[in-house]
Amino acid sequence: MSREGLTFFAAFGSFGLLAGAFLFQVIGYPPCAMCLWQRWPHAAAILIGVLAIRIHTPLLQLSGAIATATTAGIGAYHTGVERKWWEGPSSCTGGGGQNLGSLSGGDLLATDGPILVMCDQVSWEFLTLSMATWNMLISLGLCTLWISAALTKEGSSRTA
Repeated sequence: MSREGLTFFAAFGSFGLLAGAFLFQVIGYPPCAMCLWQRWPHAAAILIGVLAIRIHTPLLQLSGAIATATTAGIGAYHTGVERKWWEGPSSCTGGGGQNLGSLSGGDLLATDGPILVMCDQVSWEFLTLSMATWNMLISLGLCTLWISAALTKEGSSRTA
């Protein structure tokens, strides 16, 4: 496949993951803070993909690889937090950094406030893997596409 083709599929993969994340949000799965962190590198990868198709330099493909490796790393960290392998940020785990003792009964029962989603709770899983884990795995695959695109010579295609 050509460099442009690999770049297109890598960027489109990030677009698909980002669109899926927003779809989950629309159907009632609000994201936690770490889920939001994982979206930014995908947005960067999409932008890099658009630029890389227009500007022919392998440095852009390497930038795409860095973006997807970054979101994969955040996904790996998030997976560890969800599985209680290590502590997550205090702002989105456990008590969410909020002193619940200072809240009144009305505050605790209020339904008009923002929804706080804990980063250490799995809200959805498929084949026993959470969304964070799936993001990590797919992003690693996208990273290999970006690297393959960077290593493909201009105008040639890889057959392996």
